[in-house]
Amino acid sequence: MSLSLAFNTARASLAATSTQIETTTRNIANAGQPGSSRKIAVTTTEATGGAYVVTVSRASDGPLYTRMLGATSNAADRQAVLDGLDRLRTGMGDVTGENSPAARFGALGDALAQFANAPDDPALGARTVTMAQDLATTLNSAAATVRTVRSEADSGMARSVARVNDLLKQFATENDTVVRGTGAGRDVSDAMDRRDTLLASLAEEMGVTAVSRGNNDLVLYTDGGATLFETTPRTVSFATTPVLAAGMAGKAVMVDGVSVTGADATMPLRSGRIAGLAELRDRTAVTLETQLDSLAFGLAQAFAETDQTGGGAPDAPGLFTDGTANLPAGPTGLAARLTVNPAVDPAQGGSPSRLRDGGINGAAYVVNTSAQPSFGAHLQAGAAALAEVRDFDPASGIPARSTMADFAAASTGWLEGQRQVAARETESETALLAHASSALSNATGINMDDEYARQLDLERSYQASSKLIAVVSSLYDALFQALR
Repeated sequence: MSLSLAFNTARASLAATSTQIETTTRNIANAGQPGSSRKIAVTTTEATGGAYVVTVSRASDGPLYTRMLGATSNAADRQAVLDGLDRLRTGMGDVTGENSPAARFGALGDALAQFANAPDDPALGARTVTMAQDLATTLNSAAATVRTVRSEADSGMARSVARVNDLLKQFATENDTVVRGTGAGRDVSDAMDRRDTLLASLAEEMGVTAVSRGNNDLVLYTDGGATLFETTPRTVSFATTPVLAAGMAGKAVMVDGVSVTGADATMPLRSGRIAGLAELRDRTAVTLETQLDSLAFGLAQAFAETDQTGGGAPDAPGLFTDGTANLPAGPTGLAARLTVNPAVDPAQGGSPSRLRDGGINGAAYVVNTSAQPSFGAHLQAGAAALAEVRDFDPASGIPARSTMADFAAASTGWLEGQRQVAARETESETALLAHASSALSNATGINMDDEYARQLDLERSYQASSKLIAVVSSLYDALFQALR
């Protein structure tokens, strides 16, 4: 080997080793930073001169990263549903608790039975009214919780959409940096890390699929197939629903004009926080709302007053009313409006004796026409109506033919069943996400011990190349001395 070739080889080795040391130093500095991958200084040998050319790449694992994205979307989806179900359960109460709708139905039935056995006892009449008020308040509170959960889900979707649009703008910037840098032969590993971090954040809000093209360009699609990003970000839009009336579906999230949530979605999202919130807002909470409204409608019908004169007057509100002079025409939204009729409430100038005698709506509806204080038939009829097997809305998601007390217990049980399923799914998806993230970190993350060991090896190599240059320099000096 000539001295010039040895010198060039040693100098190239110094440059390559210097870049490798710089890379390990960079890895050590980035250790523990979210989204940072291990950078690798790759050396290749040129055919001429034996020079080393160093390129910097990054550790990656496409299948593991895709798995992690999917787990992120699924976990966020299930967590959004579980959080909402926890709120709904708080509003409904425990199925065995005294404040649950089922317990309130039982308490009202007991109070009616006791009042029927002693219809001349005003204290029992007042207690019956109190139990009825407690039941109405429980249904009101549960319906209010449902409305709140639906409204919060709607607002949550708006926040998620705003975050998606912001992430897409940042993604466009980083993707452009990667594409331009790759085309120019520059090191784009850090920009690719930042882009992957943005993609993982995007996956929290909606299921997303990434397709790679030339120059490391990425195209993004939702898991339902809608184009989310191709060279430029697509617009994701959503308008909040000011008032989510009972049974009313909220507005859909749109991606580039295509609906991705709702029953009529063209390309529905299958995962992500937005999908979970849409499910909670438009299906789960609406089903519970239907159950509560069905119970309220059953109460209004069970205690409705009928014309006792045969004059054909319409049925009118009895113990329970929605605040109007007419019997509710349907169940929609009734649980939120249900109240005890002021005509039987002593606190509002009414009299509990009207429960015994009838006549809440005037003389034509009086049952105890002889005003007998021991008259209990009307109270017994009310207790029987409360315990009667009746048909409920088939859209309630639970057996539609049962007593009101059983239907109330089934409603609370249905909600708890939904919550338990969501809790198991959330736990499973969270564990899968942790496993996928750990596996990805092991495959592409930075290990400080490895980096320090690698740096020591590189320092020895650097010293060896330096010594070789020193030897070549001394040989040149000897050669020049000989020529003199």
